[in-house]
Amino acid sequence: MDVVMSMRRSTTNTAEVTRGAVTYQGIRSPYLESGDRHSAEAVVFVHGNPGSSEDWRDLVGRAGGFARAVAPDMPGFGQADKPKDFDYTVEGYAHHLDGILNHLRVRRAHLVLHDFGGPWGLTWAAQHPERLCSVTLINIGIMPGYRWHSLARIWRTPLLGELFQATTTRFGFGFLIQRTNPRGLPKAMVDRMYRDMDWGTKRAVLRLYRATDNPGQMAEALGALFRQLDVPALVIWGAADPYVPVRFAERQQEFFPRARIVILEQSGHWPFADDPEAVAGALIPFLQKQLRG
Repeated sequence: MDVVMSMRRSTTNTAEVTRGAVTYQGIRSPYLESGDRHSAEAVVFVHGNPGSSEDWRDLVGRAGGFARAVAPDMPGFGQADKPKDFDYTVEGYAHHLDGILNHLRVRRAHLVLHDFGGPWGLTWAAQHPERLCSVTLINIGIMPGYRWHSLARIWRTPLLGELFQATTTRFGFGFLIQRTNPRGLPKAMVDRMYRDMDWGTKRAVLRLYRATDNPGQMAEALGALFRQLDVPALVIWGAADPYVPVRFAERQQEFFPRARIVILEQSGHWPFADDPEAVAGALIPFLQKQLRG
């Protein structure tokens, strides 16, 4: 396990990042893309909550210097459609991710997952193990015994969750996000998160969390499979994450035996935003090794 106190700069060339959109089963999902868009092998970045493809813009550009890289807005988030009748469950998101990748003709994926992007992406990979090349887990993973944090418990409570969503102001949102990240997050990112947090996203959050009763149970379903697959893996974790405790970082080697674990001592839940050079310094060489190996 590597404990990182200071950042080191990645020297990878950065490629142009373009924006497109996929419509699957009537739901439009914008995406960022970089690199050779005809390649069937791609680095696939999947955001969480709150989040969007824009979380990954810098890393998409860096990965695009040597590979195809894509990052979609998942339904209910960012600029994606936010319909009332979408299946806002882990399985529903995994199915939609499959539709996006098929539309983009991505047959082999190096997954980079954060927050709820972890369950979505890992569930997709469990359904399509032959298409998984590697996995990078950022402040997420297979977590036996994990219990919801306090904010999630609010969202899961009928009426209280709706009241919380209806009364959250820009100031309150920013305060809540920033106070739990010791390094702080870029103001532009926090502002973008708040702009994206319209009622469609707020509704998606409530339905997603209420549909996910016991996140720790996913370890039972997924753990044995990934232990057997033994895919190349990288785990990056901000040690000050108040939502997903850092104690789960080392446990990822139970399920990904070859995983390298990088702990960023001064980072919170979004280490790619509060210490982008440290994250790129770990992620980019890992991806280069997988794609050139």
